[in-house]
Amino acid sequence: MEKDKVRLTELVHSSGCNAKLPPGDLDAVLKSLPVFPNGKLLAGYETADDAFVYDLGNGLSMLQTVDFFPPMVDDPVVFGEIAAANALSDIYAMGGDPAVALSIVCFPSCLPLSVLHDIMLGAIGKAKEAGCTIAGGHTISDREPKFGLAVTGFAEKSRVWQNKGAVPGDVLVLTKKLGTGITMTALKGGEADENSVSEALLSMRTLNRKSKEQAEAADVHAATDVTGFSLMGHSSEMAAASGVSIVIDWNRLPLLEGVKYAQFGFVPEGRYTNEDYIGPDADTSALDQTERDIVYSPETSGGLLLAVPESDAHLIDGWVIGRVTEKRDKNVFVKK
Repeated sequence: MEKDKVRLTELVHSSGCNAKLPPGDLDAVLKSLPVFPNGKLLAGYETADDAFVYDLGNGLSMLQTVDFFPPMVDDPVVFGEIAAANALSDIYAMGGDPAVALSIVCFPSCLPLSVLHDIMLGAIGKAKEAGCTIAGGHTISDREPKFGLAVTGFAEKSRVWQNKGAVPGDVLVLTKKLGTGITMTALKGGEADENSVSEALLSMRTLNRKSKEQAEAADVHAATDVTGFSLMGHSSEMAAASGVSIVIDWNRLPLLEGVKYAQFGFVPEGRYTNEDYIGPDADTSALDQTERDIVYSPETSGGLLLAVPESDAHLIDGWVIGRVTEKRDKNVFVKK
């Protein structure tokens, strides 16, 4: 198979963060596992944080995360860039700086090794942009290509962000537009136009480094990034972990041009499992079907979602999409 004729997306059933296990299934497994307390582990998976935090002493914390998925694009370099940016984002979402990473590779024997070279090349370039070194990794043969990184970062203990800590009166700032999952689904279906695809690819390839650095000037009470569990899922996790409710204003949501394809049925499969799990804790009754498709759809390499005082929102390039309120009967409400 010649490299220029390879269509990576034809080799996979699902792609990007849409390939995650349904959140309900994952939650059931995690709740069934024993927990072994560790005094140095400051944050684990208990509140669905983006990375674990380990106390190194002397006021320094180590953050570690792992993320990998099948390709959502055919260009192997671009796939490597997106996969790396997505994995690095979890460190930024915790207020840390990525330092070193290990690659995770699943690669079909039917593909030329030049494809793997280009995936790695894209990832190395994006890691370099983040100031992070890919120091090694692990590969296995698989029928579906998959790629990602296990990333280690560092942050001052006092400056680590978690998805808990939002307080009533905070506003929510989102730093990237929504719609990557819908756009890529339309692309896989052969319907997405060039402008929509280009806009989505640029968003997914953009590091959250700048947003994280801007947010350091603000009083960040809670933070996460918006990926496979959708805007609704990650908002609900933040609300639950913080003991508050979140009210999102639909009219303030920043949307990629490609969300237009939702009305034609180009919706990621994960959109439905997200609503199955999150729906009981959310009120989206004000939205029509297409609007619900958008807020429940998985995002790949999405933006940071930051709960900050209203007076600090101007410090961050993004969109104020909602507010934090006292705890109500649902975690998240979407109004119009």
